[in-house]
Amino acid sequence: MELRHTGVVEFPPEVVRGQDAVPASQDGHTRTAIIHLLLESGSTTASAIGEQLGISAAGVRRHLDALIEVGDAESVAAATWQHSGRGRPARRYRLTAGGRAKLDHAYDDLAVAAMRQLREIGGDEAVRTFARRRIDTILLGVTAGQGTVVATASQVAGALTKAGYATTTTPVTGPLSGVQICQHHCPVSHVAEEFPELCEAEREAFAEILGTHVQRLATIVNGDFACTTHVPLTPETTPAPHEQHEQGASL
Repeated sequence: MELRHTGVVEFPPEVVRGQDAVPASQDGHTRTAIIHLLLESGSTTASAIGEQLGISAAGVRRHLDALIEVGDAESVAAATWQHSGRGRPARRYRLTAGGRAKLDHAYDDLAVAAMRQLREIGGDEAVRTFARRRIDTILLGVTAGQGTVVATASQVAGALTKAGYATTTTPVTGPLSGVQICQHHCPVSHVAEEFPELCEAEREAFAEILGTHVQRLATIVNGDFACTTHVPLTPETTPAPHEQHEQGASL
């Protein structure tokens, strides 16, 4: 199976690309951009980050070393499929769970308390209704059935990114031909640990908008570095609601 990354990183407005765009006095801005790239890519190399930001790989490694020192990032060996060409594969870098936790929403405790009250007052159905209305609002601008599955998946990714999910799409070739929607950050992951209805509502909304049955392959809640949803390119009939519910959900 061959993966080809096609996502676009959105940098903070103060970060400008180019060799001279980020002077030494703006180290914090550069480091923020690197964190965004690590978040968006899952794992990447120092040279790839340097190409994106227009700075040297050595300069990138200085920032990566600082992130590693405080426990926000880690260095890992490249997987076999990530190695191309001759020579020793470059080390790859990714955010740690602690680094991700620093990006999470500051009001998690308040949100969990509110959701508990909602369940106490309105029951499970009230929680499911809230979860579905929330994702429907996020995806409001996505036009279902107006383009190809790939184009619609890209619209979904764009809407999720605007909502804070740092989402990209990745085409997949081979036996599992399709496109994967990769949510590299989840602003409600801690809430979803107790209320998986948030995740199930996402999966249901994706299936309806894309007009096909979708499958969650990995989730941040379960310890993965992204919530990955596989969307087959061959149209399928979306399962009935009771079938979707029986399959369960995780973010």
